[in-house]
Amino acid sequence: MPFTSLRAPRWTAVLVAAAIAVPSMRAVPAQAVAADGPTGFAAVNALGQNGTTGGAGGRTVTATNATQFLEYIDSLEPLVIQVSGTISITSKQGVRPNKTIVGVGTTGHITGGGLDFYRSYNVIVRNLRFTNAEDDAVNIGQQSHHIWIDHNTFSGAVDGSVDIVRGADYVTVSWNHFDHSDKSMLISHSDGAAGTDVGHLKVTIHHNFFDHSRQRHPRIRFGEPVHVYNNYFLGNELYGVASTENAGAVVEGNYFENVAHPLYSASGYGDSGPGRAVQRNNVFVNSGTPESAGSVVEPGTYYGYTVDPPQNVPAAVRTGAGYGKIHPPRSNIQILTSSSS
Repeated sequence: MPFTSLRAPRWTAVLVAAAIAVPSMRAVPAQAVAADGPTGFAAVNALGQNGTTGGAGGRTVTATNATQFLEYIDSLEPLVIQVSGTISITSKQGVRPNKTIVGVGTTGHITGGGLDFYRSYNVIVRNLRFTNAEDDAVNIGQQSHHIWIDHNTFSGAVDGSVDIVRGADYVTVSWNHFDHSDKSMLISHSDGAAGTDVGHLKVTIHHNFFDHSRQRHPRIRFGEPVHVYNNYFLGNELYGVASTENAGAVVEGNYFENVAHPLYSASGYGDSGPGRAVQRNNVFVNSGTPESAGSVVEPGTYYGYTVDPPQNVPAAVRTGAGYGKIHPPRSNIQILTSSSS
């Protein structure tokens, strides 16, 4: 089922001013807290969508339990959904279009289950901690597009932390902490998915901390271009990036430390055939030699971007990536209590 909903009475709501997130007062590099919107593919005007704005212009509500949370993400209206406290869910729960889901301070925590995007679009997921998902923590699939996954922390998912599959497009994954995860990020789910995936799966992956995560940072089939820049890869057991099945990846300005296999492409990976990869301006410390193969459509064809010096990436990403680094404003909060009806 693409969407799951538990209908409930009206609940206590918290209404805040228009801004959904502002930088914290920490000494974080300016790029670490992108308050205005995404960089990369989620910002591109395409498919009838002008960038990714989430629930902007809609009501702001606060979810403090699973019943509220599931009702809000299944709503047809644009919403800014603030998550306060631990929300325990099961399986993968559908998120309808035009939503911003943002954790409050360091309290927003989704555990046990994950978020599912089925023909959804224009959704922002920020400042949340995801733990122990029984399947994927975030699954972006079925032609979903314009999704921005930013400043979250992922650990303990049984399957993928963030999977982007089945013709999804125009996705940015930025400033997340993949904390000892196993299968961090899959782009295209199968060697047999060419029919749905060729010409799609345009993804930007920047300023993430792949912190002793094991594999798939990402593992790519068919998508082009997948732009992997300014990420910190640390102690990844199996590999960093794998471009297979004629996918096209641009891997630039990253910092690889203690990664025996930073990049697969020409040799394929597992049962998957070779892909294409351009690598440039990366730093390799106690790491293996990356594979490069072929040419790839340049991300600059679609959007402008700036690559930070790769030697600065570990400090910036350690400081700025993950949840708790951005905060919804508190000064304009007004508590409104509505009775059940």
